[in-house]
Amino acid sequence: MLKVVIADDEERICRLIEALVDWRSLGMEVAAAAHNGLEALEFAERFRPDILITDIRMPGCSGLELIEKVKKSMPELEIIIISGYAHFEYAKSAIQFGVGEYLLKPINKAELTMTLERLRTKIEGRLREKEDRQQMEQKSRHDVLRLRELLLERLLEQKTGELSIGVLQEEYYLEMKPGCFQAIWLKVDSPEKELGDEGKSIVMERAGRLLESNLRHKCFDMVCREQGQGNYVGVLNYAEERQEEIRRILKDCLNQLESGKKLYGDIFFSMAVGSVVREPSEMAGSLQEASLIIMERLVKGTGRLLDYMPEGDSALHEKSLMEKYLRAVTHAIEIMSEEEAQKALEQIRAGVSEVKDVRGYEIYELVSSCGALFLSQVESKDRREKLEFFSGKCRQCGSQEALFGVLQELQEDYIRELVQQHEGDMVRPIRQAKQYIQNHFSEPITQEEVSSIVGLSSTYFSALFKKEEGEGFAKYLTGVRMEQAKILLRESNASVSEICKKVGYNDLKHFTHNFEKATGLKPGAYRKLYG
Repeated sequence: MLKVVIADDEERICRLIEALVDWRSLGMEVAAAAHNGLEALEFAERFRPDILITDIRMPGCSGLELIEKVKKSMPELEIIIISGYAHFEYAKSAIQFGVGEYLLKPINKAELTMTLERLRTKIEGRLREKEDRQQMEQKSRHDVLRLRELLLERLLEQKTGELSIGVLQEEYYLEMKPGCFQAIWLKVDSPEKELGDEGKSIVMERAGRLLESNLRHKCFDMVCREQGQGNYVGVLNYAEERQEEIRRILKDCLNQLESGKKLYGDIFFSMAVGSVVREPSEMAGSLQEASLIIMERLVKGTGRLLDYMPEGDSALHEKSLMEKYLRAVTHAIEIMSEEEAQKALEQIRAGVSEVKDVRGYEIYELVSSCGALFLSQVESKDRREKLEFFSGKCRQCGSQEALFGVLQELQEDYIRELVQQHEGDMVRPIRQAKQYIQNHFSEPITQEEVSSIVGLSSTYFSALFKKEEGEGFAKYLTGVRMEQAKILLRESNASVSEICKKVGYNDLKHFTHNFEKATGLKPGAYRKLYG
């Protein structure tokens, strides 16, 4: 509903105006009626109306004075002047304040209604334009934000083409200027169980807000965004004389994050900066450098502002650690030994510790590659998913110890899985063989017959059966038959010779010998004692 304030020093005129119009059908309501200029001004400020209907001549504050004052605070307020004086000079004075509606007393109902309808259309049109403009501005801001993100993606991929100040301003809508360009890389490391995806997003959002709020007014412009897996990356553009100030701000922000990290649990913050460059075309290089420098936290520790890494690689590659690891871990997998796998891991850990000035990114690449090699030796349908999971955990490690721990966990989990799988493969045929014996003990079954039924060679079956049951096939079969014989002797009236046949013996003498050996009693004596 549009709000209307009426102002006239004659109360009856106010009541008449209220009565003349069907306000609800116009989508309007009368918020207040004032009887002098000062009261009208107070109501206007209190109710913030859309339309003001006012007389020209009022005590305390004339209509023209009222219009002048309310227009300063409410420039879009629509005003209808009413007066009993049909003098153009009044209308002319009102027009100077943006008033275009002028009605003479006595007020005509149809004319007043038409004027109000005209103003309603004007106000609604203005509101629609304002809404459309806001939507366009919002879309424009979204488009600009997307262009900034696109620039950062291209910088990370080093696919920006020729960059210049002009291109940054015209194509990416950045306010960058000649001066310094420098990449920043904030890394948040945390075990997956500590925060989870939602917790990490909250931490990264707060960290990003802290950096932007402190840097925004010190830079010409900046392009920053969260880059997944606990990374917040970007490029700053600032004046030459602000280099030390920017470094101090980055250090202060890192200290603030470190001091508040206990709120989130076991997490670690680190920050790296790339080289300061003077040309936009060199921004990608600074960002690439920062991505390598941030890996130095694996060597120098977290909680630091890292800004330097020696040029070139160390001598780590000369040790051929991956080849040694592959040989050792392949053997460990073949014999399904966690201990041997651990020795393979310790071998590369020791090799890393022997290298002087080893780089953080070299350690990360070594451990990541060892994990991929390990999985390549393990039969698994979901190897790709397991490798992605392993890589994700590696990216959350803030130290060498944590990184090697992830590799150790990978080895232990899958060697245990292999052992359980292998043990299952061994137990299954023995369980089938035992079930077959229980169902066919009364028949003249042999080891060769049973091993064939479960799909194993007689020799391997014999060794496997003894390993799993602690006794050979023949002794186990005899034991089953003797237990069945004891049951028949206790619970049936069958003769000993009949029982002999029922439990798989054709030779009564052989049966009696085995029964006495198993129980210490002859079959007849057992029946007398227990039957």
